[in-house]
Amino acid sequence: MNKSDSIRKLLAKGIAVKEIAKRLRVATNNVYQVRWQDRQDRQDSKAKKKKVKAKAKKKPSKIIKATRITKAELNALLPKPKKPRKVRITRKKLLKELQPGLDALFGLEYKKQEAPTPDIVNHPPHYKSGGIETIDFIEAKDLNYRLGNVVKYVSRAGRKAGSDPVVDLEKAAFYLKREIDARKSA
Repeated sequence: MNKSDSIRKLLAKGIAVKEIAKRLRVATNNVYQVRWQDRQDRQDSKAKKKKVKAKAKKKPSKIIKATRITKAELNALLPKPKKPRKVRITRKKLLKELQPGLDALFGLEYKKQEAPTPDIVNHPPHYKSGGIETIDFIEAKDLNYRLGNVVKYVSRAGRKAGSDPVVDLEKAAFYLKREIDARKSA
């Protein structure tokens, strides 16, 4: 056991500094120095404990923890957002966007022009290709029901949304065969 440890033992027993120096045959300054060093060590350890307690108090709540975990999981699942592109605003675009507000400011009526919706019943778009409606062509040529259907299915093949052009052509062939059979038997 070294002298510092011996001094600490005697200090712990409550023996006076001069008595310790006399027993161990050391200078009283050495005893004071060991005592001072022990006090510093205790103060440092107390300060460390306070820091540990302070850190322990700063733990996030369960809700914050759960929020952070959820956010991290969502970020892992979702794709990273792309950087926004720089938008170049031209004078024309700016005026177009500001026009309704300016018109309202000056009391002018502003009506946004909407694209006309096609009349599916009376004038379907798949019968208007070529500049003339199929029914007008059929009536102009005075075609009967079967030949009118042939013209109708041939003219709309591949133009009607959602329909198969091959099916339309097969329907046209069906009506054409019926017309041929009707004319052969007459």
